[in-house]
Amino acid sequence: MTSNSDNVKFAYWVPNVSGGLVISNIEQRTGWDIDYNRKLAQIAEANGFDYALSQIRFTAGYGADNQHESVSFSHALLAATTTLKVIAAILPGPWNPALAAKQIATINHLTNGRVAVNVVSGWFRGEFAAIGELWLDHDERYRRSEEFIRALRGIWTEDNFTLKGDFYRFTNYSMKPKPIDPQPEIFQGGSSRAARDMAARVSDWYFTNGNTPEEIKKQVDDIKTKAKANGHKVKIGVNAFAIARETEAEARTVLDEIIAKANPEAVQGFADQVKNAGKASPEGVGNWAKSSFEDLVQYNDGFRSNLIGTPEQIAERILKLKDAGADLILFGFLHFQEEVEFFGKRVIPLVRELEAARDRELVAAE
Repeated sequence: MTSNSDNVKFAYWVPNVSGGLVISNIEQRTGWDIDYNRKLAQIAEANGFDYALSQIRFTAGYGADNQHESVSFSHALLAATTTLKVIAAILPGPWNPALAAKQIATINHLTNGRVAVNVVSGWFRGEFAAIGELWLDHDERYRRSEEFIRALRGIWTEDNFTLKGDFYRFTNYSMKPKPIDPQPEIFQGGSSRAARDMAARVSDWYFTNGNTPEEIKKQVDDIKTKAKANGHKVKIGVNAFAIARETEAEARTVLDEIIAKANPEAVQGFADQVKNAGKASPEGVGNWAKSSFEDLVQYNDGFRSNLIGTPEQIAERILKLKDAGADLILFGFLHFQEEVEFFGKRVIPLVRELEAARDRELVAAE
């Protein structure tokens, strides 16, 4: 029998970056300022969301003219809520693991353990050039991220931590206070072989771009098999862009308008940058490696997850993603405050009903 702990978790992208979550000139009633985001976090918390994920960007581009720093912004959202967990995105390179470990440990104490981290291995090469950071080859970025995560874990759990790595070195380093247990969760993104292999060794959560249940299952099976061989467990998060409306026709019309009003120049600029991500992997597999123009209008292939339609249709499709191995769905929305509330009131209860019905079926079958 399953339990509530096995229920699929719900998360949303924090719009701490301007321009919303689609590269389109369609109206997006979404604000990037702190007042909008505090209210959004409270709405999400009150309507069944478990996590929020803050974004990390250093420079303007692709509609994102303004960006708030992720860790400090995450702390502000945690201070405005009581149960919501907030995942702060951090980039090895700009962040040293000692700094990240200290930041997150302090926020962990200030918020009763509700902060987590998302270790981002790639993103934009142009940003690294602008701020004078070395841009590594694809698999080297994941090798550095793995060492970064091992450093975080060591600093958080050991006294006199020592690491003689290729990217980071520590000698008898003791940080106090250490985070309260359970330790902060560590998320990572990716779809490439290097990303999956890293997740199977060190990460608590693996985020992948939006995709069909069939394609998600292929990644899940690969990761879970490798993790088991390593004596490790990892959970899976899937990106999605939700358009929940009273009728499917209404939802599809919104999608058509988003794509029709896409900014071609900005989408192409984004496409050129992310070629340095998934397409740069040795095997040519990874996030954005097979993305079409329409996919790239939403930053993380969110349309591919097909959570577009009526609340009932979306709830059923979420269960299919769960069946494929998804433990968490990470959502983007067009108009965040109003749509997060609608989703929480109309979709999440349907998902919980479907999960409860399955639990009853399992009990009856025992």
